Amino acid sequence: MSPPWERSLRAVTVLIRAHPVCCSKPAESPMNDDLAGILVVSVEQAVAAPYVSGRLADAGARVLKIERPQGDFARGYDSLVHGESAYFVWLNRGKESVRLDLKDPTDRERLAVLIGEADVFIQNLAPGVISRLGFDMAELRERFPRLITCAISGYGDDGPFAHLKAYDLLVQAETGLSSVTGNAEGPARVGVSVCDIAAGMTALSSIMQALFVRERSGKGRHISLSLFHALSDWMNVPYLQYVYGGKTPPRNGLSHPTIAPYGVFECADKRAILFSIQNEREWANLCARALELPDLASDERFASNNARVANRPALEAIIQEVFSRFDRDAMAEKLEAAKIAYGRLSTMEDVKHHAQNRTVTVETPTGPVTMLAPGFLVDGKLPEFGRVPALGEDTDAVFAEFSLTGSDGAAG
Repeated sequence: MSPPWERSLRAVTVLIRAHPVCCSKPAESPMNDDLAGILVVSVEQAVAAPYVSGRLADAGARVLKIERPQGDFARGYDSLVHGESAYFVWLNRGKESVRLDLKDPTDRERLAVLIGEADVFIQNLAPGVISRLGFDMAELRERFPRLITCAISGYGDDGPFAHLKAYDLLVQAETGLSSVTGNAEGPARVGVSVCDIAAGMTALSSIMQALFVRERSGKGRHISLSLFHALSDWMNVPYLQYVYGGKTPPRNGLSHPTIAPYGVFECADKRAILFSIQNEREWANLCARALELPDLASDERFASNNARVANRPALEAIIQEVFSRFDRDAMAEKLEAAKIAYGRLSTMEDVKHHAQNRTVTVETPTGPVTMLAPGFLVDGKLPEFGRVPALGEDTDAVFAEFSLTGSDGAAG
């Protein structure tokens, strides 16, 4: 039996290189047409793959998000954004949602047609699923030499863990991140999906590199990455410290393990602030101007960083006594006047009103949502972003555009 794309492509001819701008795209704006003409097909769910396809959509690529009949399960992670999931709203702006049941042969043929017209194909299904559905990545690359394929898994393509499902917190634990995160009471989860985000960022840079190389060579490539390996790369400092120095980094909570003072202190209003000392000049400034204890700088217990680390409890007790006399904002002013780097321990209420915030507004099926903007400007301006799609809202339009008829000859 021939592969699904052969049966489909015999019946379908599609002119798509113009890639018409879909209704979810914003008006002209910096960055929004950087990847115009690039078609991305992504069989995706959760965070890692939606992250990379979302950033490609932000840059102007046309992204067809292939969803199960019941939808990406991230749609149901919560309903806190006036009925929408915070995860889904963050990761899926500017995409078109196409609902396909990949257990159905007709829908598999439809996906085959879309992949045949794509520049980039992304998937993060469970290990082995995409091949069992008839979309082996090596076969796709052989048939479509310009296609860039990207497979995101939990643990990679080989090794004893390759068959395992993986989710963010599990991989935080497996990579050792949890062992160096937390405090003396025990390990802790990083408060955001750092493994998924690391994988998405790795995939994004790899795909952009592949697109650049394809402009020179005319050939695509296959990109394979995993949550485990993406986060493992970020773990290289504690890994190298242990392998070559025999040192296991301690869990220090909000204190630095090898620099003092560098940590968190509570102020009179029960709000906390962190600050960091990087050299002896800053230490003297802290003592004289922020703590108003100039003689402390020459105290032999604290006369060098090594001495301060060795005598950390006594040092922190002295600093805490000073901080407890001032509200957090007043203490921040004193640290700033002394040219000491500091950061408030912000609550989410603090973050909501933070003076440094940049935000963007995105349309969703249940109304506009204002969210924190990506961490860059383009020529001094924020880009604009497309709307978040309702489940399957673009299915009929995509079927019609690509002539994806059903077995009875009717679209959809």
